[in-house]
Amino acid sequence: MPTYSANSIAARFVRPARLLWCAGLLGLGAVVVAAPHRGAHAQMAMASVTKSGEPSTYLELWQAAAAAVDQGEFEKDVAVRTALYAKATSYARRAVALNPGDPEGHFHLSRAVGRTALAAGPRERVKYGVEVREEALAALKLAPRHPGALHVMGVWHAELMRLNGISRTVARAFLGGQVFGTASWAEALRHLELAVEIEPARLVHRLDLARIYRDLDRPNDARAAYRAAIAAPASDPNDAVYRQHAIDELKRLR
Repeated sequence: MPTYSANSIAARFVRPARLLWCAGLLGLGAVVVAAPHRGAHAQMAMASVTKSGEPSTYLELWQAAAAAVDQGEFEKDVAVRTALYAKATSYARRAVALNPGDPEGHFHLSRAVGRTALAAGPRERVKYGVEVREEALAALKLAPRHPGALHVMGVWHAELMRLNGISRTVARAFLGGQVFGTASWAEALRHLELAVEIEPARLVHRLDLARIYRDLDRPNDARAAYRAAIAAPASDPNDAVYRQHAIDELKRLR
């Protein structure tokens, strides 16, 4: 039987939580993996930035942030990926500073911060996870039916509910993530269903809604959502990958 000194108790709780953080969960990178945006505009913005130098206007900044997140998502070189996410976060913060009254800057900051969190330590990941929520809610305060921000919030709730109870307790009690206690499957479902209602043809909305149905043991609803994702037209830069995820996950669904 182990002895439980103060140090061993801390290690007993933090060790399993670290395994989850290394998977990018409490960093909430998964929240923004598929968070949709107007991909074609963002790609044009990044091409424009490449030709003319750093973005400077509000529009250029949030679109360049979006494009950098998309470029980094499946980048295999860790250093390149980390640099892209850092650049995206910087662009998005500058966009929000220029125009805090528009939802797009806040939405893209939530995406960029979530991905930046993957390179951070446990405490920083919790901090970033809190900021993901704050920025998505700021976008929804300005535009209550913003589909991208609704998507972020839906997956934020879902990813936290997928953690075991010990990890959520550690984040709340020791690492400053008290807001994580507000997560619920009901809110995950509400946000993603509304995102689908607003943008029914968006592949990523359907995919993450299917995953929530799957985890709530609603296989018929999950199958329907996966099939809708597979049939959806491509509208975001990484949709081909998301479509393959939907195909693979549908095959595994029991």
